[in-house]
Amino acid sequence: MRRACVKAVLVLLILGTAASAFAVAPILRAARTSTVLAAAEVSADRIAKLEQQVADAKGSADNAWMLMCAALVLMMTGPGLALFYGGLVRKKNVLGTMMQSFAMMAIVTVLWAIVGYSLAFAPGSSFIGNLSRAFLHGVGAQPDADYAATIPQQTFMIYQLMFAIITPALITGAFAERMKFNAMALFMVLWSLFVYCPMAHMVWGKGGFLNAALGGRFPTLDFAGGTVVHITSGVSALVCAAYLGRRLGYPKEMLPPHSVVLSFIGACLLWVGWFGFNAGSALGSGSLATSAFVATHFAAAAAALGWGAAEWIRNGKPSALGAISGAVAGLVAITPAAGFVTPMSALVIGLIAGVVCYAMVAKVKTIFGYDDSLDAFGVHGAGGTIGAILTGIFASRLVNPVFHDAQGNAAAVGLIEGNWRQVGNQLVGVAIAWTIALVGTLAILKVVDLIVGLRVSAEDEAQGLDLTQHGEEGYYWEASAP
Repeated sequence: MRRACVKAVLVLLILGTAASAFAVAPILRAARTSTVLAAAEVSADRIAKLEQQVADAKGSADNAWMLMCAALVLMMTGPGLALFYGGLVRKKNVLGTMMQSFAMMAIVTVLWAIVGYSLAFAPGSSFIGNLSRAFLHGVGAQPDADYAATIPQQTFMIYQLMFAIITPALITGAFAERMKFNAMALFMVLWSLFVYCPMAHMVWGKGGFLNAALGGRFPTLDFAGGTVVHITSGVSALVCAAYLGRRLGYPKEMLPPHSVVLSFIGACLLWVGWFGFNAGSALGSGSLATSAFVATHFAAAAAALGWGAAEWIRNGKPSALGAISGAVAGLVAITPAAGFVTPMSALVIGLIAGVVCYAMVAKVKTIFGYDDSLDAFGVHGAGGTIGAILTGIFASRLVNPVFHDAQGNAAAVGLIEGNWRQVGNQLVGVAIAWTIALVGTLAILKVVDLIVGLRVSAEDEAQGLDLTQHGEEGYYWEASAP
């Protein structure tokens, strides 16, 4: 009897333990599941925070790089271009010439803030932006992903402003030593609105007719401004030179630069600043910026050698002025191509640009007899055209896969990769830039001439723009005391 009772108790204990285990198991499983889910949530939260920190770090790096590049591009105008052009004129015009570059830094900045940025980069038609960004409405800390997803739109705006400043300043080299200051100021305001802004929108703006990144009708590759900056300013310079006529005494009298030293310093500043111009156009601090940086430097060096060699063969010696002019020609030509070509292609582009631009300055200008005082057309117009066309030949998807096929794979970009249509697109972009610059500049010159007159009097030109336009001199030569 006792054994039976003991067995019964043992059975009951076993059954009770088993029942307890079965009852507790779901609770334990639920607890373990809850713990795993909580850990997963914590892990996901940490990953999200880490990803945000990485994005913030990249955004900060890109923003810092772009602000520095904006400063470099501004340095190209003042002091770079101001010194380069200032040294090439006679000393009685040095301040007047430098003041033209400096004035653009003030005038275009205000114009850009009021309406220029909106006309160039706000949504609109295929040819011009609307006024939704007038007075910088909505331009703040938030990025505009269509242009640059990792930097504030305000950073993008100020960077593009520096391009808008230097472009009209380049034109001043064509009418140096003979245009009124008030006429120059009015001309540049109208030119910025009716030539620069439409061209910038067509090539870089949302819905632009030539925009290669955002589905333009004729996708023209222009990484940093071959058409927008150099062709428009260079061709406009030619129109200005022809409309105003030659300087007094040209070409019978020698009108040599008063200080190649100033021009030499200015050219070196331009070379350094151009890294911000081209590498900054990557709109970020990644590998594309590196590629553009390298291409820029290589092209400038090759062009300096190309110009110098051509000059050496023709004149028996290379000049310092020729070397710095060649470097600038190479920088101009590589501008549209910088973010699309390999370093070796950049060398070829630079070499071609140096030789061709030398021929434009040394031979073509003499044949046609126009007085492009500081060779703005010979360097920027010709160099920009050459660079834009060669971009269509040498552009490579290995550098910048800007085009994709239906499956999303990188497609051929330039002629060397089999995309012969791109050369045609580049020619369309070049033709439009030439047309807008020719027609727009001629119309604006006529309007300004009717309102205030363009050219200083013969007496003022003989005395110099420093005194007649600004009431001061660049140099005061005082006799030393006996």
